[in-house]
Amino acid sequence: MMLLTGGLGYIGSHTAVELLDNDQDVVIVDNLSNSQIDVKDKIQKITGKSIKFYEGDVRDADLMDKIFSENKIDTVIHFAGFKAVGESTKIPIEYYKNNIDSTLVLLEAMKKHNVKNLVFSSSATVYGKAKSMPIFEDFPLSASNPYGRTKLFIEEILKDVHAADPSFNIAILRYFNPVGAHESGIIGENPNGIPNNLMPYITRVATKKLDLLHVFGNDYETHDGTGVRDYIHVCDLAHGHLKAAQKLENNPGLVVYNLGTGTGYSVLDMVKAFESSCKVSVPYVIDERRPGDIDTCFASPEKAEKELGFKATRTLEDMCKSSFNFEVNNK
Repeated sequence: MMLLTGGLGYIGSHTAVELLDNDQDVVIVDNLSNSQIDVKDKIQKITGKSIKFYEGDVRDADLMDKIFSENKIDTVIHFAGFKAVGESTKIPIEYYKNNIDSTLVLLEAMKKHNVKNLVFSSSATVYGKAKSMPIFEDFPLSASNPYGRTKLFIEEILKDVHAADPSFNIAILRYFNPVGAHESGIIGENPNGIPNNLMPYITRVATKKLDLLHVFGNDYETHDGTGVRDYIHVCDLAHGHLKAAQKLENNPGLVVYNLGTGTGYSVLDMVKAFESSCKVSVPYVIDERRPGDIDTCFASPEKAEKELGFKATRTLEDMCKSSFNFEVNNK
């Protein structure tokens, strides 16, 4: 049985579907700070299977003790956490407190209940401004914003936990940029308020829920001046979590993988691809750079392919069409 913290969020919900479709039992805890309760029913509708759900905060030690006491958990996938780069520069204390405290409470509960398999939702932001591309897992680590530093600090905590108790099996997954939605159009990226991520911003402009896409900076050292990122379909990413959880069954110790495609696209590349794929217009305006953003970031996916048997298969067109389909279906 797998426990997903933050499992009703964007990546968590798609991973829950992937796990259920592969005959895994799923328990979810989520405080609904950036997710909606109806996602639970949507996951069950897609899969035809039930999940056990607890509403609450991972920082609540009594709740975590209750969850581990009531369920035979063997693996935890830890998604819960604040995740907006720009916001983290404005409220860094809240980011450190939420993201790090939740991980510490979770680890204490796991240790108490002798649960030793953990998949951690990390981020490519832990590489900071890498000196070359693509980015390999053994590159030096740093971070250019508080969000990234929370992920970096948690990675260090996990390394210390494993060093102190080698029976812990931990897979650190460094995501690049998840986009897209489930092919059903029932679940997708649906943030509360103005989106922080590019694709839901594009889809809301395309459906006229928002007037303009704000492109943050056009003076980066890239082919068109806008930031370049490695966009991976969320359903591919979800499959990577299944592969990582399966890897932990063989007691690998602590392992680290990039989850990306190995291809970088700029913000304006994404806008043009979306307009072409979905036959809509996405008007945009150039704004100032956001603090903490970097020029270019894309993965080397080789290690995940070699050791996990994981390879992203969905195309940029798949990412655009599924995102638009979800937005249209969820007016």
